[in-house]
Amino acid sequence: MVSIENLRVEFGAEPLLTDVNFVINPKDRIALVGKNGAGKSTLLKIIAGMQQPTGGNVARQKDLCIGYLPQVMVLSDERTVMEEAETAFAHIAEMQDRLAKLNQELAERTDYESEAYMQLVEKFTHENERFTMMGGANYHAELERTLIGLGFQREDFNRPTSEFSGGWRMRVELAKLLLQKPDLLLLDEPTNHLDIGSIQWLEQFLAQRANAVVLVSHDRAFINNVTSRTIEISCHRINDYRVKYDDYVRLRAERRESQIRAYENQQKEIAEIKAFIEAFRYKPTKSNQVQSRIKQLEKIVPIEIDEIDTSQLHLKFPPCLRSGDYPILCEDVQKRYGSHTVFHDVTLSIRRGEKVAFVGNNGEGKSTLVKCIMGEIPFEGKLTVGHNVQIGYFAQNQAQLLDGNLTVFDTIDRVAKGDIRLKIRDILGAFMFGGEASDKFVKVLSGGERSRLAMIRLLLEPVNLLILDEPTNHLDMQSKDILKQAIHDFDGTAIIVSHDRDFLDGLVSKVYEFGGGRVREHLGGIYDFLQKKQIDSLNELGRTLNSTGSPSTSDTRSAQNTDIAQSVQTPPASSYQEQKEHNKLVKRKEKAVAEAEANITRIEEAIRQIETQLATPEGAANTELFTKYGDLKKELSAAEDEWTELSMELEELR
Repeated sequence: MVSIENLRVEFGAEPLLTDVNFVINPKDRIALVGKNGAGKSTLLKIIAGMQQPTGGNVARQKDLCIGYLPQVMVLSDERTVMEEAETAFAHIAEMQDRLAKLNQELAERTDYESEAYMQLVEKFTHENERFTMMGGANYHAELERTLIGLGFQREDFNRPTSEFSGGWRMRVELAKLLLQKPDLLLLDEPTNHLDIGSIQWLEQFLAQRANAVVLVSHDRAFINNVTSRTIEISCHRINDYRVKYDDYVRLRAERRESQIRAYENQQKEIAEIKAFIEAFRYKPTKSNQVQSRIKQLEKIVPIEIDEIDTSQLHLKFPPCLRSGDYPILCEDVQKRYGSHTVFHDVTLSIRRGEKVAFVGNNGEGKSTLVKCIMGEIPFEGKLTVGHNVQIGYFAQNQAQLLDGNLTVFDTIDRVAKGDIRLKIRDILGAFMFGGEASDKFVKVLSGGERSRLAMIRLLLEPVNLLILDEPTNHLDMQSKDILKQAIHDFDGTAIIVSHDRDFLDGLVSKVYEFGGGRVREHLGGIYDFLQKKQIDSLNELGRTLNSTGSPSTSDTRSAQNTDIAQSVQTPPASSYQEQKEHNKLVKRKEKAVAEAEANITRIEEAIRQIETQLATPEGAANTELFTKYGDLKKELSAAEDEWTELSMELEELR
């Protein structure tokens, strides 16, 4: 599908990528990994054709359709959800315009017997057949099915995208990519603004419905569940491992150990040769042997060792004062926006030293409750911040609030006070901003570097209650692991709002689930919580239809704070026998869904085979192929309708 040969990318005199060679094949599931700034996003843009390399060649298959999801989405605030999604069918609209013009010309002309008129008829027939084959007649129905499948309600279709938060905008963008049915999906940090339910849905889609996928993500669980091939950018080059991420980590460690052993043996050999040369350089009887050793030394090709980040992020929260036994107490807390209730009757207590997670679908009120705790917005009920509590707050958009025209050093220097100003260079060095990096302007920093810089600001004053709202967005895996360990070792209390299952695993001992206007407490870690949800067949966090819902109109005044989501729960079975029968019904429906998916795959493969034939001159002239292609398209649409209906029934059962 895509062949990359001898690719080279340079910024100024500095090489970013050198001698990059690899091929993307149909059905590939590739994770693109490397430290922040290694060139992952740049490589995606080059594959998508949005950026040109300094040298080398990128060969794309003819008529290859590429869908690219950038880290930062640019959605027009002037469009509604439906209008934005319809941009996926721009080619259909262009074809409709051409058909309308051809039809108008046919109606106006009267030279029915002329050769030119017959050519016009033939052209109109050909274009109309193509329009039918591409689903032009029923694309609107497919568009609606996709948006509803992603959790939107019909009343949301005509709402401006500006009324939606980042998570819901991401779903609009995903809907566009789905509708385009690209041959190759390029996803740059797709999980940054998605809730756990959306991530699970995206995992399922990429595993079952997508063609080829190349993705950049720092969500370890996500890439392990989706990818089967890992391409690492290291030392400006790539290493291609045809395994999933966890296996890649093991193989990379083994590879590096082998490289180190080979490097040490080579250095020993070089030292012995140099010692011989120095010892006998001035002895005439050994001149031939010395010259032989010199030539041998010149022929040695130095062994390279895979790059490893030696500038470790040394993150340690400073000692803090002891707070009261209960830093946070909530009693019947309620938050409304007009007629909409975000949550109500929230009663919870967080003990000193506890590490807890706030989880739930986008818009269920996680960040809203955090803002209530911070005193940023009004609420009803009683919320008590305990004795001697000092809060350190890391907001979702903390990194974007930094002044891009300041340097890294100036950013910290402006907020540092007292003796800490004498240690700014040391602190920056611990956060991998040592040397010249401290003089960089903030505006040229990557997303991960900005997040690290924002984290430094949080560390400047001792706190005993950390509130972190999506702290891992844009952090690479190594930085996330170090941040996780630092929070684990933190003496105080921590509230973590996150969708990153791997980050929360082993870190939190209590999970607060936000959904349906309620906040429920679950003892245990994040995987205990997810397992319990699956066992109970509620699976609210994995539902994408009629469970997460979508933002309501009353939320327009506070779109930045909350999206509205209605959680529908299946009542538990009242007896063991009923539960047993219910589970049997679920299994039968799951089997039907799997069969429907297999049928779709079969039809799509048949369509691809005909498309290959139609790409040849002989195939293009074969009218039977066009007819068969059109029939298969209709069959595919019906099969997708059946799959959607079965999936909805399965979700209802769950």
